[in-house]
Amino acid sequence: MKIKKIETFTNEFICFVRVTGDGGAQGWGQVAPYYADITAQVLHRQVAPYALGMDCFDIDEILTTVRDREHKFPGSYLRRAMGGIDTALWDLRGKLEGKPVCALIGGTPGKLRAYASSMKRDITPRAEAERFLRLRDEKGFDAFKFRIGAEVGRGRDEWPGRTEEIVPTIRKALGDDAALLVDANSCYSPEKAIAIGRMLQDHGISHFEEPCPYWEFEQTKQVTDALSIDVTGGEQDCMMANWKRMIDDRVVDIVQPDVCYLGGIARTLQVARMAEAVGMPVTPHSANMSLVTLFTMHLLRAIPNGGKYLEFSIEGLDYYPWEIGLFTSDPYRVVDGQVTVTDASGWGIDIHPDWLARSHYQVSERNV
Repeated sequence: MKIKKIETFTNEFICFVRVTGDGGAQGWGQVAPYYADITAQVLHRQVAPYALGMDCFDIDEILTTVRDREHKFPGSYLRRAMGGIDTALWDLRGKLEGKPVCALIGGTPGKLRAYASSMKRDITPRAEAERFLRLRDEKGFDAFKFRIGAEVGRGRDEWPGRTEEIVPTIRKALGDDAALLVDANSCYSPEKAIAIGRMLQDHGISHFEEPCPYWEFEQTKQVTDALSIDVTGGEQDCMMANWKRMIDDRVVDIVQPDVCYLGGIARTLQVARMAEAVGMPVTPHSANMSLVTLFTMHLLRAIPNGGKYLEFSIEGLDYYPWEIGLFTSDPYRVVDGQVTVTDASGWGIDIHPDWLARSHYQVSERNV
């Protein structure tokens, strides 16, 4: 079956992609959120011209062809656009075969442990602790991630003393049984990161994410080598050469690809296999309630080196109002700190028709 039509439905934050094969089968995917309207233009200009007419079931070849034909544009927007095609084609195949995507890539439906992931820095340590306690009681979360430092902060804290206060505050509030993770979002120099990391170790934090500017692999490796805590990273990376170096050189202890940033399920599986070969876990980045978290759920039910938990954003519609009304049903119900991948075909989700009606529509079509 050949790709006949590629449609996008877009606003500034979200771009859903629908791919139609020449036999009439359809599948839904999504490009990475944020400035998604720009990614949609890249998809129609730099991905669709090559993908149209190619085999719907040869996703690796489609992505390789796009990469090679657009070799002068190796960056994030092209990979994000490629991910829209990839994820739609996995849904198309799943619907044709009557299987969930996780089954197509070697897994099974079922449950996943999730960690409650806070995106906020404009919150006091006490308020963050209270929020986590409420989520523990309401949804059964037993793992939590919070922010330290300032985003790409050049060593600065969000406000003086916040990091040194929030770490013991969260630990004391949740007790020793809770798994605690932190994200520094590229804040520190190696020296500062190592000092902060030792403080994290003293409080039983198990996961230190992106301690140094993410593009400075040598800096991050210094931190990884100096600490016993798991140093993690990779969400921003979309180039396979970077992934190979990150894994081969043990720049981090745990890799965190983002399915949508990296370019889809097929490319994320390549990273997962590289990591598996050296015994490295994969705990993907999935920081919002668009389709990226559902993609990640299917991935984690399939790969043998999946990490301990799924990242699950706890920021509601007040923080991400663009998440309102995306789907006809909710794929993200949390029970006892776990989410479930169902046995529904493809991604098992439908985009809400009211949202589609309000979106900006574009189409690229094969003329034969």
